[in-house]
Amino acid sequence: MKLLICSFAFSLAACGGAQATPPVEAKSPAPAGEESAAASAEPSSEAKASPAAEPISVPTACVKSGRFCLPDQKFSKRMCNAGSPSLALYLFGNGFGYTRGYLTRKTQAWNAAGGASDNSFLEFDEEVLLLVERGGDAGGMQVSGAGGGYEALRWNGLCVTLAKEEVTLDKPPAPKTAKVEWRFLDDNVQAALREDSTINAAVTKRRQECKGAVSGDVSLTCVKADDRLTQVLVDYLRKGGKVPVPSKLPQ
Repeated sequence: MKLLICSFAFSLAACGGAQATPPVEAKSPAPAGEESAAASAEPSSEAKASPAAEPISVPTACVKSGRFCLPDQKFSKRMCNAGSPSLALYLFGNGFGYTRGYLTRKTQAWNAAGGASDNSFLEFDEEVLLLVERGGDAGGMQVSGAGGGYEALRWNGLCVTLAKEEVTLDKPPAPKTAKVEWRFLDDNVQAALREDSTINAAVTKRRQECKGAVSGDVSLTCVKADDRLTQVLVDYLRKGGKVPVPSKLPQ
């Protein structure tokens, strides 16, 4: 009996001498929303801030290229990519003296640089502003004619690629122009132009005759008023009229 009690006491002492390992407390997983928020808070090493677009600088001085007086090349590229009637009026007017060319034949409009274009035709004697003199290659595409050609700006704000034989520097008696769409001009340009009484009268007449129509089935008087407005704008600028820098510039 004494031996049994002693064995039992010895067992308790031995058990008491060993220290119990405390239970590990299980952590409940974070809610999915919190986990994703925490992950997004950590900046990714692969994330790179996209560089801010460099502000466009509208040129007012020539870049000399042989016998030509051209606008800045970087500016011309961005302008042609976007297409801007307001910038076209700004460059054709304001007395900057950029070199002008005139079409020697009727030519379909296309832009080898891949910018804004249309499927219209340039007319014989149409006036353009020269932007770039090119060699025989136009951005990987062959310009018609072995002598290379030009990138040029029309009065409607679109750029075209022309072969050298399609352009002359000799001014014709009555140069033609592409149609200027009044509705596409920037608000500040319209406001400045309407300060001229002749232009303002032409704008008013066009609205009266066309009654808001811009395309489709329009009256002959509307077509004539539309053409008259383009001619009045061109005459104003050719006689020294000024146009402000457009409020909306290409990015």
